[in-house]
Amino acid sequence: MVNMTIDGKSVQVKEGASVLQKIRDLRIDMPTLCYHPELKAFGACRLCTVEVRANGKWKLAASCELPAQKGLEVKTASEKAVEARKLAAELLYFQYPTTAAVRDIAQKLGVAVGAAAGEGNDCILCGLCTRTCRDIVGVSALTFADRGLGRDLEMPKIAFTADRCIGCGSCAYVCPTGYVQMDAVDDKRMIWNKVFKMAACNSCGRYFAPMEQLEYISRTTGTPIAVLSTCVSCR
Repeated sequence: MVNMTIDGKSVQVKEGASVLQKIRDLRIDMPTLCYHPELKAFGACRLCTVEVRANGKWKLAASCELPAQKGLEVKTASEKAVEARKLAAELLYFQYPTTAAVRDIAQKLGVAVGAAAGEGNDCILCGLCTRTCRDIVGVSALTFADRGLGRDLEMPKIAFTADRCIGCGSCAYVCPTGYVQMDAVDDKRMIWNKVFKMAACNSCGRYFAPMEQLEYISRTTGTPIAVLSTCVSCR
């Protein structure tokens, strides 16, 4: 553990831990759209910007990417930090003016939000879905398709590789804007325009997981499909 200060209060934090998580542990409201505690920080949205002093100098930094270290001083409510978060929200709102999650945070941070309906669910390129698919699920069915040499793209986007997807739905779960949609009808699950056959529980008969997901777990863990074909409620 190391000693540091947050808004003038001395706190102990595990060395290297995310300063953002400690800020939230202290019940200080700090918005994010690209952060998840189980994933490596990405720093895409910049909505968690704070002012920090290290080595005698003050600077702005995304608190999700800021590792705790001895003697670190953090200000969450300084004028510079507040203005930086507002600017980040303004830029997001300018790009995605109808996306409800963006509008809500922008308004909360003092951005003048128009009266237009906020029912959009744009992809804001936060990277939560791609990182979850790669780092937690382990299949890398989702990747960033960016502009570059030999790439005819007007804007970066999320690329979907259908034959890698196992239909687990983790991307839909972490998506902050509702862009990733997952639907279920009878014994089918639809996600990223791919249809998955659902497995029925051997005990209760409830459809509980895509067959491709169970097959993937079986391959990677060596667990027989028969053992996996019982839902959590019936185990």
